[in-house]
Amino acid sequence: MSTDDKRIREFAYQIWESEGKPEGHEERHWEMARKLAEAEALAPKKPPKAAGSKTAGKTAADGKSAADKPKAAAKAKPATAAKVLPPGEKPAEKKPKAPRKPSAI
Repeated sequence: MSTDDKRIREFAYQIWESEGKPEGHEERHWEMARKLAEAEALAPKKPPKAAGSKTAGKTAADGKSAADKPKAAAKAKPATAAKVLPPGEKPAEKKPKAPRKPSAI
């Protein structure tokens, strides 16, 4: 079995699992998997990134490498992230905000 066949098999299995393991959809899953494998093969190959950034091994003027410096905290998700609702459930209606009073200067 070629590497392509193995990759198609992996994709088909992932599709089958993601759809709840339905019966009778083998042909559709295999066709979807074949298209995914073809697209993956045609996609430009990106070289694997080294640990850290491009400057990970370079030494700065203070004698410390970029890897030795503390990293900034990751950004938190915004509070307005969309909530996923089950099918058939309607989102809760939001009340309009009251207009702000003009500030006195």
